[in-house]
This record gives sequence, C-alpha cells and structure tokens, in this order.
Amino acid sequence: MDTLVSEKSLSLTKTDWLSHVIAHAVEQQFSIALWKLPNHSARHLVLSQKTQLLKKSETIEELKTGFIFSPFNPEKESLYLEADYSFSFTDESIQTPESPLEIKSAEWLNEIIRSTSSKKSKTKFYKSSTAEGQTDKNFYLNLVSKCVEEIEKGVMEKIVLSRTQSVQLSDDVDVVSVFDKLCNTYPTALISLVSSPEAGTWMGASPEMLVGIEDSTIFKTVALAGTQIFHGDINLKTVAWTQKEIEEQALVERYIISCFKKIRLREYDEHGPRTVVAGNLLHLKSEFTVDMSATNFPQLASVMLQLLHPTSAVCGMPLDPALKFLKEREGYNRQYYSGYLGPVNFNSETNLYVNLRCMQLVDQKAILYAGAGITIDSNPEEEWNETEMKLNTMLKVIYPQQ
Repeated sequence: MDTLVSEKSLSLTKTDWLSHVIAHAVEQQFSIALWKLPNHSARHLVLSQKTQLLKKSETIEELKTGFIFSPFNPEKESLYLEADYSFSFTDESIQTPESPLEIKSAEWLNEIIRSTSSKKSKTKFYKSSTAEGQTDKNFYLNLVSKCVEEIEKGVMEKIVLSRTQSVQLSDDVDVVSVFDKLCNTYPTALISLVSSPEAGTWMGASPEMLVGIEDSTIFKTVALAGTQIFHGDINLKTVAWTQKEIEEQALVERYIISCFKKIRLREYDEHGPRTVVAGNLLHLKSEFTVDMSATNFPQLASVMLQLLHPTSAVCGMPLDPALKFLKEREGYNRQYYSGYLGPVNFNSETNLYVNLRCMQLVDQKAILYAGAGITIDSNPEEEWNETEMKLNTMLKVIYPQQ
C-alpha cells in the first residue's frame, strides 16, 4: 500500500502524513494511539471513534484489537480505544494491508486523502482540562524524610514518591516530531502518543513492561528497579549496584512472585536480575514468563494485571498503606502517570507497559512526571537527584541543546 504515502499530490513525508491523519482524526473527535515497541522499527497507529470505559469484569484476552490507557488509581476505570482504523508502517512506507481491519482502514485513508487539503500544518491534539503544577523541592525533600520515618516504624518497606515539573514548549512544537525524536533517542523503550477527549494528550518512553502476551500463548512480565546514569562506553557486566538498589529490585521480584502464589501458579521461568539500558539510565531487570497453554491458564494476563497494578515499583510495599500514604501526602493527582498503557490483541500480541518517563501536554506547557523508590536507606537529596535523571528522559528531547 506504498502508494498511499507516495501520492505526489500530497508531497508528504512520514511525519507530515501522520500529522495530516491525526489532525483529521482530532477534528472528527476520534481518539488516537501511536506507538513503537522496544527494539522494533515499525510504528503503529489506531484511531478510535468512541473511547470506552473498561469494566473490572472485562478480560483483555477477549477484547478486539485496540489500545488501553489506564490511570494510576486502581479504583478508576481504564480507557479502551477500540481500533476502528489501524495503520502500520516502517520507514516511509505504509505496510500492505492484509486483515479486514487494515483493508477497511486503507479505504478510509484513500477517501480522506481525496477529500481533505494536503497543506502541511502542525499536528492537532487534545488539550487536558486539568493539569498539575510543579512540585516544590523542599516539599519533596521533607516528604522523603517522612517516608523514611514511616518505614522505620515498620508501617511499610518502600514508598515510591513522585513529583512533577512544568516546562514551556516552543510555539512550533509538533507532537509527531517529538514522537519521532523519542523513537530515535530511546530505541529500547515503548514510545507512545495517546490523545483523547477524555484524557488529553500524553507522550512517553517507558522501559517497564507490566503484562505481555506473545503469540497468544506466552505470558510475560518484568521486575525493574534501581537507577544509575548510563555512560555510552560502560561495560554492563562491570556495573556495581548499592545494597539499597539491589534490595529495591528484589522487593519488586518478590511482589511478582507473591502474585503468582496467590493464584497457585508455580510453573514460571525467571531470568535475572541483570543490568539493562533504558535510554539515558541503567536499571536492574528480571524477566518472568509463563506458558499459558501448558498451565491451562488462558486468562492469566487479565488475572495478573488486576494483581500487579499498581506494582511496588510505582507505589510501594505493602500496597494498601503505601497507596493510602500517596493519596494523602503526595500532593497531586498522578492521573495517568504510573498507570499502564499499550496495544491489546494487536497481531496476536498484547504489550502493556507502565506509563513511566512521560509527560502531559497542556497548551504551550508540558507537565513531566518522575518518581523514586524510598526505602529505609534513602537520602532525600539523592532521591531528588534520581527524579532529575528520570525527568531528563523527556527534557533532552524537548530541549535537545541541553
């Protein structure tokens, strides 16, 4: 279907083509999800004519092809963008449509190209009706100290404390261009752009899978924690981790294993932990896989999703007191930060990632989000510096000269 992109009358590059289609979708009040999976070159776009709210009783295995966008608060419903139109492309070429959905989408696109102007313009996106300001440093440092006090009392083992940063965007910022920069800068992350009337517009580069299904039979999840700056010439085998970082990652591992135990699942494979690169940072990562056919557990992903979210990597341990502490003390509404997002039942795969290293677009501002795991050994200034490193994931793309 290369002719859809090589129409001489349009003279559009891949970025211009995406901007053209997304602008039309926004005008029609469609919701949009654009993404690239880690270590893949193909980009995928789905357009949904009506965003749905997922009930807790619904299972992801039975959903049609689409995209899920879920908030941090587990009591809130997830948004489900069923794919009314779907496109995949590599480099400058749209992939040849094969499925009925892809053929229908190609026909729709041809009609759009014939009936709309090919004039290049900045991509339109939905503006959020609510957005957070910027977290005060002293407030954050004091709250880290309060977290440590609570941990010393034995109330919790870990609390993941997050904060926000507000930055101005240039007048000529274009979300598709930023998406492309994220893809090029962070090839090992899930790169996402989600824009809907309900949620506004969010972009991110997440390194952390929450729940995955491969070839409709293999369940996947990961334990990811610990943070260091990545220097390009470093040998990953020589990276040293502090006791705090090792224990923090082990907490996430134990949390996942405890979820398996709750459903009496013993047949799982665990690999790690090992040091991995995630953009400009290093993390400790362990991978877990389960053969759903061999274990006769076809809805394992839905069950584990309910048990895992929010994980100890974004909330804390034990879950209930950590979540209560954050709701009462963190000082702002995380909304979709540290929730989860990703494509479901797309080419026989589901890939849901924790919404980390992300930002929310509001008019000419971007609200950036980052967090750090607070344990009994935490130092407030060091935790602040860790969030600075994580915020830089988005900042270096918005302000590449810095």
